[in-house]
Amino acid sequence: MGKVKVEKKEGLLMQFLNVVERVGNKLPDPVTIFVILWFVVMILSYFVAKSGVTAIHPGQIDEATGKNLVVKGVNLLSKEQLQLFLTNIVTNFTSFAPLGLVLVTMLGAGLAEKSGYMETVMKSTVTKVPKKLLTGTIIFVGIMANAVADAGFVVLPPLAALVFLGVGRHPLVGLFSGYAGVAAGFSANLIVSMLDVLVAGFTIPAAQIIDPNYTGTPAMNWYFLIVSTLILVVLGTFVTEKYLAPRFEGSDYLATDSDSDVDSEITPLEKKGMKYASIGLLICIIIFIALCIGPNAFMKDAKTGSLLAASSPLMAGMVPIITIIFFVPGLTYGIITKRIKNDKDLAAILYESMAGMGSYIVLAFAAGQFLALFNSSNMSSLLSIKGALWLKGIGLTGPGLLVAFVVFAAFINLFVGSCSAKWAVMAPIFVPMFLMLGYDPALTQMAYRIGDSITNPISPIFTYFPVILAFAKKYDKDIGIGTVMASMTPYSLLFGLAWIALLVIFMIFNLPLGPGGGIYYHM
Repeated sequence: MGKVKVEKKEGLLMQFLNVVERVGNKLPDPVTIFVILWFVVMILSYFVAKSGVTAIHPGQIDEATGKNLVVKGVNLLSKEQLQLFLTNIVTNFTSFAPLGLVLVTMLGAGLAEKSGYMETVMKSTVTKVPKKLLTGTIIFVGIMANAVADAGFVVLPPLAALVFLGVGRHPLVGLFSGYAGVAAGFSANLIVSMLDVLVAGFTIPAAQIIDPNYTGTPAMNWYFLIVSTLILVVLGTFVTEKYLAPRFEGSDYLATDSDSDVDSEITPLEKKGMKYASIGLLICIIIFIALCIGPNAFMKDAKTGSLLAASSPLMAGMVPIITIIFFVPGLTYGIITKRIKNDKDLAAILYESMAGMGSYIVLAFAAGQFLALFNSSNMSSLLSIKGALWLKGIGLTGPGLLVAFVVFAAFINLFVGSCSAKWAVMAPIFVPMFLMLGYDPALTQMAYRIGDSITNPISPIFTYFPVILAFAKKYDKDIGIGTVMASMTPYSLLFGLAWIALLVIFMIFNLPLGPGGGIYYHM
């Protein structure tokens, strides 16, 4: 077959990515990082407490004096604090906000994935579109696939390779464009997804460090994500056709059906399952819409009559609503395709879905202890207040501040791939700090999500990077990390520039990011 010509001499970008790979591979597991942070926080708290550092809390009043509360460092190595930590370890874990949110959502999302429903959705979407719309469709499906666990990373890229091969195009173009959609477009979507639930679980408690009355919902970035999806589909198509395709197509590539293990055919039974699953999904949507209609609608806030208020059943119940929207079509599909024949089969699939969350539960335990220690030490408040004053002092505010934060998050993402692990550490620092500067926690969260997404496909330590490399070797046994990185870099750069520009536009015109999520915040 024809080979992609790659320069022998590595450029600065490839040298940098090679360093990223070496450094990233030497980092401990995220769970280990959190355990190390326990002891780091404890030791630092001793010195902060002894130094007598204080700060005036702008969002809390001292009941004894009637003035703003003076925040002081707390020594976590004292006898009382060590006793408190020991007796609260279980509570720190069970009260860890993202834990319940993610596990409940996975009951629906996991069923939709494990029953085969999501895989068939991707097959029916990608394989049935006109050739001219194929690239855009693959990018779009990749972005949307992030709504359900990690199915998109495993199913879509090899499926896209087969579809491209079937229409006479190079399979690696399909493989890499599919991966770009899922990885680089990780934080975009047209619907509120499990990722929204996950990050909000860190953002809301972090904001409450400064403003205990703050309320937020998983939908706080929804409007921005919808616009992002449309823009990224167009840009992803452009990059694929103008940069990626010319690098591979035109070669004398030939392949057989044995080149991939992914079956792109949809059986009559799967078609029937899709039909009834779609009906079930439609019924769910109609019911939820009906519950939103009328002056005393079930989903409206009892006091304000608003659907979008954080306290309304629609917003406060977003997690179970998402679960139901995935659960019903997943269950219907499983029943029709006979993958679910009785309650035992259903329970087995749910068990399997939750079994896959074992690593997340362990991570949640470690992260929950870290957050409890960090908050108990008062270092989160001290860092936020002092940091906000420092940023004001040097004049770094406005769009420039958020752009710098996006770049910072993108850089960190090269070394620590887990979205939740990074945000668990960063949210208690940056959300309160930016809130002190007058920025809504939804804005800080969105800036982080942009940075977390754009460097996914070029990070060699990203969980699915070696998976994509393995898929690629089925079509070119000599392909290496460098080719994958070089193929993904244009997506990362263009997606990053476009996303940053969009964020700046939202800031300039003070546009809402989603229900209950804006640009500025006033305590």
